[in-house]
Amino acid sequence: MPEYETRVGMECHAELLTESKMFCGCRNEFGGEPNSRTCPVCLGLPGSLPVMNKKAVEHVVRTALALNCTISLHSIFHRKNYFYPDLPKGYQISQYGNTPIGTNGWLEIERADGTTKRIRITRVHLEEDTGKLIHSDGAGYSVVDYNRSGVPLMEIVTDFPPDIESAEEARLYAETLRSVLLYLQVSDGKMEQGSLRAEPNPSVRPVGSDTFGVKTELKNLNSFRSVQRGIEYEAKRQIEVIEGGGRVVQETRGWDDDKGVSFSQRSKEVEQEYRYFPEPDLIPLDFDVKWLDSLRESLPELPNEKKRRLAEQYGLPASDAAQLVLERETADFFEAAAKGAKDPKAIANWMLGDLARLANAESVPVHATQVTPGALAGMVGLIESGAITGKIAKSVLEEMVATGKTAAQVVEEKGLTVSGADEVAGIVANVVAANPDVVAKIKAGNDKSIGFLVGQVMKESKGRAKPDDVNRLLKDEIAKQ
Repeated sequence: MPEYETRVGMECHAELLTESKMFCGCRNEFGGEPNSRTCPVCLGLPGSLPVMNKKAVEHVVRTALALNCTISLHSIFHRKNYFYPDLPKGYQISQYGNTPIGTNGWLEIERADGTTKRIRITRVHLEEDTGKLIHSDGAGYSVVDYNRSGVPLMEIVTDFPPDIESAEEARLYAETLRSVLLYLQVSDGKMEQGSLRAEPNPSVRPVGSDTFGVKTELKNLNSFRSVQRGIEYEAKRQIEVIEGGGRVVQETRGWDDDKGVSFSQRSKEVEQEYRYFPEPDLIPLDFDVKWLDSLRESLPELPNEKKRRLAEQYGLPASDAAQLVLERETADFFEAAAKGAKDPKAIANWMLGDLARLANAESVPVHATQVTPGALAGMVGLIESGAITGKIAKSVLEEMVATGKTAAQVVEEKGLTVSGADEVAGIVANVVAANPDVVAKIKAGNDKSIGFLVGQVMKESKGRAKPDDVNRLLKDEIAKQ
């Protein structure tokens, strides 16, 4: 059996953060009573006319600039014609051909081994979202919610031939793209709500072949894990079809995350079926160069740039920096806490460890807990000064998350200061006396057994003993035996 290689094109759709929909004044927000945010325009009623949302256009231009695209100074909208219940007009207002807002860009991903790869982007364009079909299990019918119909939607499409060569690279691309959108504050990136949708187009071919395989398009992927799993499954399925003497069909396939399988939904339409033609009810977009320059200058420091700077400026491992920059607010929280800190790495460790765990338990990001950057820095400062131990700090941090108090307040109220050497010496003496068999093993050369005694002393002191004091006093006490 020949070896096969996978290639993946990516189509990513992001709903934009605007007050109103793309072509009408209906409010743009998630959820709500079905069909409660609709009007003649987004319902496609006869005689209604679209009016363009300037903020949505600005969001797409800023994204295209951040993705290193060339901006089309003249851009128009088209009608993409197809008939489906979630599309009330019978066509979608989108962009087609050689006049999307952004073309010929790229996004850099960083792989697990630290190497980087540039993924080319062919286009970034603006369109309107469709309604949402809701299928009733076993009822034999579906209903439509048009609240989403007309929401401004940005599509980002990778180039051909595809640069993405594995399911892992596809996941990294989607994660990196989401971070860019969050930094630009153009989308909330919530895959579970459908405001960011990644639609991979995987294909396989024998290694060394000059011809690309037939691609399929995967839908219903609502997490980065699903993106990777879906591509891995689909590549394996396509190889099995080819090896079995069959032919891969170009089609749209759904993804069942519980079963870990894809399934056929419909044959993939070809471009000609959409009968694109220019939208007659919208004027062209003609961009002013000075306006574009002002948007370019307003771009924030983006995730990849920030990751490199944090690693260099604060001496962080690349893996820590990569986790900190996934969300803009988290990176800002770290920098605020690390400002003037003796050991910025300690700040990162607490953020990515215990604070992240406690935040996850409350289903909020680190920056949304009751712990402020200054409070976290204060707690780390208490550890560095010897006022509290790392073990005490864990319980202090839990109280800080629960109450919003500073570490100093929690330590004072609960009397959690470090035990003095004299107090620890008494505990050590009691522990040694209570464990003569362990002491005998240590004196016989089994140095690892001292860990048990250390644990007992820390337990008796309720974590308030300094580890250095414990180890020193234990050695002294054992030597007396």
